[in-house]
Amino acid sequence: MISTVTSKGQVTIPKKIRSFLNIEPNDKIDFSIENGQVTIRPLRTLKNLRGSIPKKGKGNIDTERRHAKKFVSKKIVEARG
Repeated sequence: MISTVTSKGQVTIPKKIRSFLNIEPNDKIDFSIENGQVTIRPLRTLKNLRGSIPKKGKGNIDTERRHAKKFVSKKIVEARG
């Protein structure tokens, strides 16, 4: 697939690629260079995870964020053994 770079260095990601990566408007994209090749991947944030972890009682986004960070931290510690 071919895309043109604008004078500002912007490129439109073709729809087929956006669909494959499940990229939606305002998503963040991570660019990296690996073995001489440029790769892109969607950058998932806590906002993307909202609703994937059962919340404890009624709370706001800050409460959910603290709970999610604690949950993810615990899983990382467990995975490291």
